[in-house]
Amino acid sequence: MEKRIRVVVAKPGLDGHDRGAKVLARALRDAGMEVIYTGLRQTPQAIFKTCIQEDADVLCMSSLSGAHDYLFPKVAQIFREQGVGDVLLIGGGIIPKEDIPALKESGIEEIFGPGSRSDDIVNYIETHLKKK
Repeated sequence: MEKRIRVVVAKPGLDGHDRGAKVLARALRDAGMEVIYTGLRQTPQAIFKTCIQEDADVLCMSSLSGAHDYLFPKVAQIFREQGVGDVLLIGGGIIPKEDIPALKESGIEEIFGPGSRSDDIVNYIETHLKKK
């Protein structure tokens, strides 16, 4: 029996809007993935801890508050500092195109903005998942 892909969906920071994260979580479940949704207002440290505890293959972060430029790189930094390189880090939300290169340089492997199709995100995960 093949292991199901384990995905943590997280809302870092004080952002209180989670409809998109919940829609994505449902789409990932419908695609056969095991999804752990952390809920609102998570710290970067709590997100990392959840990923480790849940043995996540993928971390999907969502931000609508504009704090993505600090919070996403902070999460990626924690993964690097702890020597965890086998979790696919992706982000989404209201993220200006001009912010995407810096986010990718920080370790976020892909960004999905407004209008992204959930099946494109599923396909990205299945195609780019780092094998443990």
